[in-house]
Amino acid sequence: MLAAAARPDFDLATMLVPVLPWWELLVRGLIVYGFLLGLIRLTGRRQTGMMTPFDFILLLILSNTVQNAMNGGDNSLGGGLFLAGTLIGLNWIMLLLSRRFRWAQWALVGRPVFLVRDGVVLEKILQRERITHHELMAALRAGGCPNIEQAKDVVLETNGSFSVIHKEPA
Repeated sequence: MLAAAARPDFDLATMLVPVLPWWELLVRGLIVYGFLLGLIRLTGRRQTGMMTPFDFILLLILSNTVQNAMNGGDNSLGGGLFLAGTLIGLNWIMLLLSRRFRWAQWALVGRPVFLVRDGVVLEKILQRERITHHELMAALRAGGCPNIEQAKDVVLETNGSFSVIHKEPA
């Protein structure tokens, strides 16, 4: 800190005070959060642990891409902290809405979806949810079913995990 204070170009006020007004940072954060939430809801339900390398790279690039749209070139510490608080606040509000209102939960989180129903693979649902047969088979094995014939139902949960319901023994 002493070295930074000794620099002639160091100014604590410049570092802390945002360049943009607080309301513009708030609006930018709201717009980017809403846009990304909608985009991610449209692209599927993969869990973080289920992300392919392509999904991970996309997430990293997205975060870098929208950074400037959110901060509007304001690289101050105060602006960054305000935006971080805005995003965490928005996330908290979305959680409250989804817990309180069924329509909000459906819109924000979605509903569980059957991928296999009564032992039959629902191909159109697999395609719509962007689940490959390899991923389905991995979920079956993880659920204790070595093959599709032993599964009654497979459900893609709202958090991206799979629930496997076994057939009753004959």
